[in-house]
Amino acid sequence: MLLSFIYVVVGLILLMGASDRFVESAVRLSRTLGVSIVLIGALIVGLGTSLPELLVSVIASVDGQIDVAMANVTGSNVANVSLVLGAAALVTPIMSRTLILRREGLLMFFAVCSLAAVLWDGEVSRIEGFALLLGMSVTLVLLVRWSSTDPDGIIELDEQTAHSVPGELLIGLAALAVTVFAARLLLNGALDLGERFGLGAAFLGVLLGVGTSLPELATTLAAVRRHESDLVIGNVLGSNLFNSFAVAGTAAAFGPGTLIDLSRPSLVLMVMVVGLAGWFAWRDQKVSRPEGAVLLAIFVAFTLLSY
Repeated sequence: MLLSFIYVVVGLILLMGASDRFVESAVRLSRTLGVSIVLIGALIVGLGTSLPELLVSVIASVDGQIDVAMANVTGSNVANVSLVLGAAALVTPIMSRTLILRREGLLMFFAVCSLAAVLWDGEVSRIEGFALLLGMSVTLVLLVRWSSTDPDGIIELDEQTAHSVPGELLIGLAALAVTVFAARLLLNGALDLGERFGLGAAFLGVLLGVGTSLPELATTLAAVRRHESDLVIGNVLGSNLFNSFAVAGTAAAFGPGTLIDLSRPSLVLMVMVVGLAGWFAWRDQKVSRPEGAVLLAIFVAFTLLSY
């Protein structure tokens, strides 16, 4: 048991460190292209910090733990808009732009609803997995296209980092390799502890979802300190888009099966909390501190429901 606990702790530490370094390299490289801040947040930071969810879920599905894989995805989605966004809003109100909410926000809500619809009948097939992956492909095209028409979010070229492109690329690949190793370590330790303590797959998936959402939380709080609201919003949007389409789709493609321990109320709550966070951001063009506290309270309720 002690060894499994060490696996979990070391796995989480490596996940946070390696994922954060991967994102840093990705952001540095993307800044040389002079692309939208929201695109960096959604495509680079959001997708980059979702690598732990992808690796943990795929490994779990291949090992026949499709319940854990999908509970990890739903738990991570909830954690992103309740724990991550709520904690960030408690530090300082998160400003939002109508254009971003109308495009990327609605796309993210559609992705979460699509995931809930796929999981609703308690069965996940390879065809459904490929359909979700197709949705991810369309999403990538839309994100890139929309970023080119976002005049308020374009950043200037950072020529100072141009000379370091080869080095940053190597560092990013090394960080990705460590992330793969850490995800396997975390999953093995968590599954063993879950079996020893008699934890259900749904609750175990929530714990993994929270653990693998720590990179999102770390990068979001870092963006808050720099007053980069677009980066915060883009991170949450991109993470949930990637989770709902790419992570769930890949897991289903590798290991389809029956979801015995994933409840429909948790799916309903996932859709509701995403919708509520979007309404908060839309209503006053920001997520305030009281609204952040509400989102955090929902996260606690979701954890208790899963348990």
